[in-house]
Amino acid sequence: MQIMLTDEEARVLGSLVEKSLTTPEYYPLSLNALKNACNQKSSREPVVEYDEADVARALDGLRDKHFVWFVDSPDSRVQKYRHRFAEALDLSVEEVAALALLLLRGPQTAGEIRGRSERLHPFGDVEEVEGTLDALSRKEDPLVVRLPRQPGRKENRWMHTLCGVPDAALAEEPAPVREAPAFREVRAERDRMAALEADVQALKDEVQSLREELNEFRRQFE
Repeated sequence: MQIMLTDEEARVLGSLVEKSLTTPEYYPLSLNALKNACNQKSSREPVVEYDEADVARALDGLRDKHFVWFVDSPDSRVQKYRHRFAEALDLSVEEVAALALLLLRGPQTAGEIRGRSERLHPFGDVEEVEGTLDALSRKEDPLVVRLPRQPGRKENRWMHTLCGVPDAALAEEPAPVREAPAFREVRAERDRMAALEADVQALKDEVQSLREELNEFRRQFE
């Protein structure tokens, strides 16, 4: 039976998966660290402003659906949270990485997923990403779906189905629209700049998260 997540649960789950792969030394996450991960200004679409109550409700829902464990550690005064995404859905490392990006950033092409996945899993090429997405789409309960191609785009986007699939996403593919090469060049340049800005912001967010984790660690000995 297909498991349905709320938008908040999807963001919390994606954030847990991402941090478990990119900063394993600070994982599992406290409630405050997880809230900050959900509310990052970079690598998130859309950007949200959850409070701790929003995250706590999502965690309760994910625990009921067997996607999250609550962890009590004798060397920590705060409860922490660990995902069990791969175990719950029998996923490979490649599948976990692709789904995490879709949970955090919405529908994307295979090329976009490859370009954004380096810190989660280094896919060799776009074909490897396509193969991973195809495998996810062929599961008994498909976990991703290929969307109709957008006007002016050469690649189809993919979206996860853990929150359902809007009927509009499965509409007939529109007729292709011809675009002048100059516009493609401008868009490519803009995308490269946006990617660089996102990388810089991601590093800033990571530093801020590490500072908060360090302060929380210090408070345990005060």
